[in-house]
Amino acid sequence: MAPRIDDVMRLCCEVSEHNNIKVAVKSSAKGACAAGGGAFVGGLLGGPPGIALGATIGGLLGAWMTSGQFKPLPQILMELPPAQRQKLYRNIMAVLSDLNWMDAAQLVALVMGSTSLQQQVTAALINYVTKELKAQVSYAD
Repeated sequence: MAPRIDDVMRLCCEVSEHNNIKVAVKSSAKGACAAGGGAFVGGLLGGPPGIALGATIGGLLGAWMTSGQFKPLPQILMELPPAQRQKLYRNIMAVLSDLNWMDAAQLVALVMGSTSLQQQVTAALINYVTKELKAQVSYAD
């Protein structure tokens, strides 16, 4: 079973690399806390106008704190613990259930050769990353 998981992980890396997908896992929460904290402190110090000013300053601080924190998705995928790899494997296999392949190279060729399959795998991958890893997704140019 492990070789098939490795094949699917390689496919996920290829698809995410092809689409230039980057993610920020923990930094998103820091940015949100900065924005919320700014609004709270602004409200305490300045009332309703302070909330608006504090949220603006907190949002800018949060954006600054998280800038450059995005990592390429293939890097994140290769660092997943076994339980999360298994869960991702199951999600991707729901898309690939009718596909037969011998090795990772053949699987990648089959999926990358089909726009429909490629889109389905990308959607399943992004769904997993946003729901399970609570990550913010970015598409690099």
